[in-house]
Amino acid sequence: MASTSNSKQLYYELYRRSSIGMQLTDALDELIQSGHINPVLAMRVLNEFDKAIATNLGKNVKAKSQLKGHLKDYRLCEEVWTFRVRNATLKLDNADILDVDKVKIVACKMADSTSK
Repeated sequence: MASTSNSKQLYYELYRRSSIGMQLTDALDELIQSGHINPVLAMRVLNEFDKAIATNLGKNVKAKSQLKGHLKDYRLCEEVWTFRVRNATLKLDNADILDVDKVKIVACKMADSTSK
């Protein structure tokens, strides 16, 4: 679930399943199959992706939203909370309101900045 960088800080592989993460994975697979890179280099690229996206989202995204809906289920596994909500209404910072059938929220434990 988590990958490590050279600094031994853990970064979750959560964003690899995003559209940009899937595109990166597909591109790396093509490069491996064509013999342009080896799998070890591809894993290093993915680890750097995990680190970069987590760092940049944490620093640059300041938007907030409100969520209201019916909690279908929740779980805690290896310090990762997962919540699934049905018939949800999302109210965004810019006053947009989105009605969605399903929402999945994944909340991961933040790294302790004092343990570096």
